[in-house]
Amino acid sequence: MALDPDNLPHDAAALRQMLLSTMAQLDATREQLAAKEHELQRVQHWLEQLLRHRYGQKRERVDENQLFLFAVELASLGQEAPREPKPNHDAGRPATPGHGRQRLPKSLERRRVVYDLAAAERHCPECQSELRHIGEEISERLEYIPASLHVIEEACQKYACTKGCTVITAAKPPAPVEKGMAGPGLLAHVAVSKYGDHLPLHRQESIFARHGVELSRQTMCDWMRQCAELVNPLYDLMHERALRSKVVQTDNAPVPVLGPELPHTRTGRIWTCVGDAAHPYTVSDYTPNRSRAGPDEFLASSGEFVGHWRVSEPVGRGIGEASDRWNRRSAGAPRNRCHRVAAHPRHRSCRRESVRWFSFSEKGFHSGLG
Repeated sequence: MALDPDNLPHDAAALRQMLLSTMAQLDATREQLAAKEHELQRVQHWLEQLLRHRYGQKRERVDENQLFLFAVELASLGQEAPREPKPNHDAGRPATPGHGRQRLPKSLERRRVVYDLAAAERHCPECQSELRHIGEEISERLEYIPASLHVIEEACQKYACTKGCTVITAAKPPAPVEKGMAGPGLLAHVAVSKYGDHLPLHRQESIFARHGVELSRQTMCDWMRQCAELVNPLYDLMHERALRSKVVQTDNAPVPVLGPELPHTRTGRIWTCVGDAAHPYTVSDYTPNRSRAGPDEFLASSGEFVGHWRVSEPVGRGIGEASDRWNRRSAGAPRNRCHRVAAHPRHRSCRRESVRWFSFSEKGFHSGLG
C-alpha cells in the first residue's frame, strides 16, 4: 500500500497500524531477496562446474550427465548443491612466473616523447567542433644507446713570475696508468669485457676500430698488467681473509700458456680457493704445473694457516703424490684411505675422484682421502 505523506491520519492507533503493515512488507521483501540470492549462487555453482568440465584440465573434468542428475535431484529436494573446496596451494611452492612480456625495470631511465595532434586535426570530422583533451595512451619501448668514445683535454695552466724567478704549472690528479692515454672508464670497460664477458683483446681491437680508434691488443694487454698491479692490495686482503676459513675448498683448471722460451704451448694451472660462509671470498692463483710448490706458497704467503684444505683431484694424479711427501713431515699423523665416486664439475662424464683433506694445526700437518 502506497503512503501519501501529505494525507496521514491524525489518530495514533491508525498510524501505528500503518507502521506495522509497512514493516511486515519490508520483512517479506527481504525474504524474497534472500531466496533469489540463494538461487543465484546455486546456478553460479552449476555454471562453474560446467565450465570446468568444458575447458578445465582432464583430471578435473566430470561427466556432464552425472552433474545434471545431481543438480535435478538437489533442485527437487530444495537443497543447495555442495560447493567444492578451493584447492589449497602449497605455501612453500614457488609461484610460477607468468608468460608474456614482462614489465621493464623501473630503475631504467625514462625519456618521455609526446605525440600530439596538429592544430588542424583537433576538430571533430562530423560537426567540426573543437576536440577536448581527455587523456593519453602510454606504451614503452626498450632502446639501446651504443657506447661512445670521447677525448678529455687536460689543460694544466702555467704561471710565471714577472721578474723571471720561477714557473709553476697546475698538477693533474693521478692517473691509473701513468703517461697513458686510457682513462679509468676505458680501463674498466676493457677489463670487464675481457674477464667478465670473455671478449678477447683482438675482438675488442676490432670493435674500437669501428669507432675510428686504433688500439692494439699489445697496448691493451699492457693496460691489463698495470691494472692487475693496482688491485694487488685488494687481492692480498681477500687472500688473507679467505685463509681465515675453517675449511677452504680448492680446485684447479688447466689453461694453455704461451712462453717465449718454448716453441709450443704448455699447460698451466689456475687454482681457485673458496672460503667458508664466514669468509665469503674467492681468490685464484697461477702455477706452471700441478706440483706441490704452488699451493704450498699460496698457503704460506699469508702466514700460518690453521684449518682444513679440501682438494678435488683424479685418483693417482698430481698433488696427491706431493701430499705423501708432506705427510712425511709430520710423523705418526693418522691417514684415512677411503675413496668415493664423484662427478667432476668440469667434465660431462662421471669418473672416479678422490677428495683429499689437508689439515693444518698447531700440532702438525694431517692428510686424508674422503
